[in-house]
Amino acid sequence: MTKAVWIFILGCGVLLSVMLAAVKLGAVEVNTNEILQALSKLGTQESLTTNEAIFMNIRLPRVLLTAVVGAILALGGVLLQALFLNPIVEPGLVGTSSGAAFGAALYFTLGVNLPLGEFGLPFMAFLGGVLSTALVFLLSQNKKGKLAIVALLLSGLAINALFLSGVGFLSYLARDPQARSITFWNLGTTSGANWDNLKVVSVAFVICLVISLRYAKSLNALILGEDEAVYLGVNVKRLKFVILFLNVLMIAVATAFTGVISFVGLVVPHLVRMFLGSENKRLMWISTLVGAVLLCLSDLLSRTLFAPAELPIGILTTLIGVPVFIYLLRKNNYQF
Repeated sequence: MTKAVWIFILGCGVLLSVMLAAVKLGAVEVNTNEILQALSKLGTQESLTTNEAIFMNIRLPRVLLTAVVGAILALGGVLLQALFLNPIVEPGLVGTSSGAAFGAALYFTLGVNLPLGEFGLPFMAFLGGVLSTALVFLLSQNKKGKLAIVALLLSGLAINALFLSGVGFLSYLARDPQARSITFWNLGTTSGANWDNLKVVSVAFVICLVISLRYAKSLNALILGEDEAVYLGVNVKRLKFVILFLNVLMIAVATAFTGVISFVGLVVPHLVRMFLGSENKRLMWISTLVGAVLLCLSDLLSRTLFAPAELPIGILTTLIGVPVFIYLLRKNNYQF
């Protein structure tokens, strides 16, 4: 078996171990017997004990959602770094995360009365993410309608600043409970996970992963340059549109349910690339796995370090991601 296959198998084992620890540990500890008992009651009319209900209705959907979101953020990083030919690009660069944060802040501050129940907040966040990204795309097109990568990056920076200033203004207008909700959401949390959220995010992830794998060879050709990729039969314009669309769809959906989580999409693909090279199909598979492990581990620590209090998961991903990122910069002598 190849090195990538061994790493994938090892990663699956690590992920399962971390997920098992995550469903067991927390403010209330659930033992293995209670987990097995809860699983055995699936599809039956038997009632669950308190700990079994905690496992089935709170812990399990939360851990699964965390793993899927971590995989999404890592996959988004792989796609954008391959598209921009830059290993320090991350999924929120095109404005999706800041727009989602603005939509969520608007929901918290104005108390938007939407007929969507628990999906009101995710809907506003998703709408904000799509709107901000659409603005970036519009500003990045030249007079001939061609999408310029440099213009996309610069427009993304400008739109990010614009929407984050909007979040700051809404936080200033908000009352204390609303301001705390905005702050907590912008730091990332999976505390609102449930089976419905998991279904939506999982469907988006599976669809985007399958499509991404189909474009892996085209992204490999793009490493040689746009002109060379065209000579090899790659429709570069369509490739850019598809990759950016997949990134927006994944990141907007994930951010809508979990808030803004930084550094996973930046650090994970870079680390995997150091061990496995730049072949994008391998990067996609392994990065999604490592992203899931990293976010599950961060969520476990956020729930247990100061239990029963809970840290926002974005704080831990930043604390982990910043030193790793600085190390990578130093290791490469600031050149990529």
